Amino acid sequence: MRLDDLDLRLLALLSERPRIGDLELSRLAGVARGTVTSRLARLVDAGVIRGYEPQVDLAAAGFAVHAFVSLQIAQGRLEDVRRGLEQVPEVIEAYATTGDHDVFCKVAARSHEGLQQALLAVDTVDGVTRSNSIVVLSEVVARRVLPLLHTGDPPDPARAAPPTP
Repeated sequence: MRLDDLDLRLLALLSERPRIGDLELSRLAGVARGTVTSRLARLVDAGVIRGYEPQVDLAAAGFAVHAFVSLQIAQGRLEDVRRGLEQVPEVIEAYATTGDHDVFCKVAARSHEGLQQALLAVDTVDGVTRSNSIVVLSEVVARRVLPLLHTGDPPDPARAAPPTP
């Protein structure tokens, strides 16, 4: 899906003010409320907007110890590993990858002891043959998507929104 200027503007406004209503969003974007409602529905239907849940700061919620864990897995066992990792609540993300390791995970825990227990649980997942962990010291760049979205192809002028007032 190609995003135009209005899509990008709506996404930026939602990122800045996640609890904003359609009426205020339409006022700030300089377009009709119906336009905002239909655009948001289109972005949701296309999977661009996946949800409206709050962004939880894990450290503030008591899970300040994070690590990245790379896994080597037995050939053809990705589905078994996925099911196993889903049973470890400390695994907050996991991706199949290329390179020397097959799966890359992010793990969060309340303490170093909790991290050790989580790593032991990951090591016992059926299909995992080897793991390597790297403890996070600090976040250098927080997760962000808007700068990336603004680097795409130029917007389609036929779909461009009127300039912001």
